[in-house]
Amino acid sequence: MASNRARRMRKEIADIHSDDVSKITVSHGDDIMHLKGSFQGPPGTPYEGGTYVIDISIPQEYPFRPPIMKFDTKVWHPNVSSQTGAICLDTLSSAWSPVLTVKSALLSLQSLLSTPEPNDPQDAEVAKMLKERPKEFDRVAAEWANKYAGAPRKDRGESSGGATEESMRRKARKSKEEEEAERVAQYGGYNERMIDDFVSMGFDRDRVVAAFDFVGIDNNGGEWYEMEEAYMGDITARLLGEP
Repeated sequence: MASNRARRMRKEIADIHSDDVSKITVSHGDDIMHLKGSFQGPPGTPYEGGTYVIDISIPQEYPFRPPIMKFDTKVWHPNVSSQTGAICLDTLSSAWSPVLTVKSALLSLQSLLSTPEPNDPQDAEVAKMLKERPKEFDRVAAEWANKYAGAPRKDRGESSGGATEESMRRKARKSKEEEEAERVAQYGGYNERMIDDFVSMGFDRDRVVAAFDFVGIDNNGGEWYEMEEAYMGDITARLLGEP
């Protein structure tokens, strides 16, 4: 089994070295079961122009088990951990087949940079940014491509200068204070549960907040408390348009 695995790996490595089209590369030291693969960032993406290095370990059960891969090059992508380089990709897990190769796995990773899947993330923070602020995602991904993958700097109307990784992450992350302020504003400073109790009856949230204001309900600092039935009736009457 071990000799078959080694023979297959030598053939796969030779195939990659003979391929001048895909621009996929692999290298290794004395152990051909531990490789370093690389590919270029796809054109038309924030990763364009960068070179991404992948650490590859070939398990004893290969090719019946997939190669173990992680990004050595730091990358801002929802399916790659921005901290460890761990990858979320079905080709490297449930969708792996013995007919696939190290080369096909590297091509899948290159394709993953073009087609991120934020609904199945490895890095929740990055996925949240991609879904909620895609332009900011593109900017940060391009900054990381320049800093870590050697991609040329893109002129996006601003420069990261000598920004540290931590400062980039701070810029990338929408502050919790901002999010909390938005939430409080949406509920007029009242407790969400108290407002949503009326929303669940079919009333619009803004109308419920306005009714609370009209009746003069104490917001209690945004904390929940049980309102008196009289106030509940006054709010309902206001929502129903009763005098």
